[in-house]
Amino acid sequence: MNSVGIDISKGRSTVAVMRPFGEVVISPFEVRHTDSELSELARRLKSLDGETRVVMEATGNYHAPVAWLLHDAGLYVSVVNAKLVHGYGNNDLRHVKTDRKDAVKLANYGLDRWLTLPRYVPEEDTRLLLKSCYRQYRQYSKVQTVLKNNLISLLDTTFPNANRLFNSPARADGSEKWVDFVAEFWHCGCVCERSEKAFLNKYQRWCRKNGYNFSEEKALYIYSEAGGHIGVMPKSETTKLLVEQAVSQLRATSAALATLRQEMQSLASQLPEYPVVMEMFGVGPALGPQLMAEIGDVRRFYSKKALVAYAGIDAPPNDSGDVTGRHKNMSKVGASSLRRTLFLVMSVYLQTAPLDEPVYQFMDRKRAEGKPYRVYMMASANKFLRIYYATVKTYLDTLEQI
Repeated sequence: MNSVGIDISKGRSTVAVMRPFGEVVISPFEVRHTDSELSELARRLKSLDGETRVVMEATGNYHAPVAWLLHDAGLYVSVVNAKLVHGYGNNDLRHVKTDRKDAVKLANYGLDRWLTLPRYVPEEDTRLLLKSCYRQYRQYSKVQTVLKNNLISLLDTTFPNANRLFNSPARADGSEKWVDFVAEFWHCGCVCERSEKAFLNKYQRWCRKNGYNFSEEKALYIYSEAGGHIGVMPKSETTKLLVEQAVSQLRATSAALATLRQEMQSLASQLPEYPVVMEMFGVGPALGPQLMAEIGDVRRFYSKKALVAYAGIDAPPNDSGDVTGRHKNMSKVGASSLRRTLFLVMSVYLQTAPLDEPVYQFMDRKRAEGKPYRVYMMASANKFLRIYYATVKTYLDTLEQI
């Protein structure tokens, strides 16, 4: 048997081939991530005598083209978690870290774990695109939070509390009423320096232009609020430029998020488990695609415990001798994005309090026992994930039998 260890880097990799008892089949060498060199590598590995298995670490997106091409060539490819390999074979006093050593280390790891190496299976195109969309969505969400805080901080010097004048939810295109308002009335002087009647007329025209409902009572409230604040920054063209630029950047990010939400919804609707997932309580058009993006095909997990462990919300045993650990911490070794989504789903349960839902009944029981907030939230997420696994897997198995 031939164990191929591939140490992945950006744009290139180091390959080593080992056999049992330390036999070196092919000394470590470098391969660039081009179609010609990877195809030649696949041809060379397939020409070896005996069974060949390829082992590499999961390294973000760097390993994807190598794993995909070798798998497509018919080789047995295993992509393992870097945490599993990190401590393997570190029994030397002198620590050596090179690409060549790491490639040999991975090859030896493959020999020791030969029978238990998980086989790499490329994701379906729809699931891959959905996950990529969600990862971009998370990045843009962070940027939106930064830009929104930046605009509010800027408004504190031009029009304090302008962001609290409206509580309308964001539109489908991502636009928000308070953001559109400060784009037009960027300084408190833009409101209070006009007469009350002039502002009412101006505000009414603005509502008509932007498609908002006009309320005279609301307009009078805005007028009185603007008159009660002091703009630290002067009402000048520079101040207007700063606010307009902040608004422009926030609008662009919000529009991008709205587009990604629609695309995620479209991609998720193409997956077979979409109808049953969307029927689950706490899962809406926003959180449903996020769950499906992070979990993927539940059939790749051998049990519900494996899915819980993948999310990192399991509590591993902590026993030693006659001592049985009572206080077990959540492992947090898993998909942090999935934990975040589960926490949001649990927040929906907590806010709506559906008394007939098993997950909420469990949550309420743990809360009554005096468990801390995060403990009963994650314990409930654990239960929700087990229900998700059983429901979706049963549904998919039923579809296969039809």
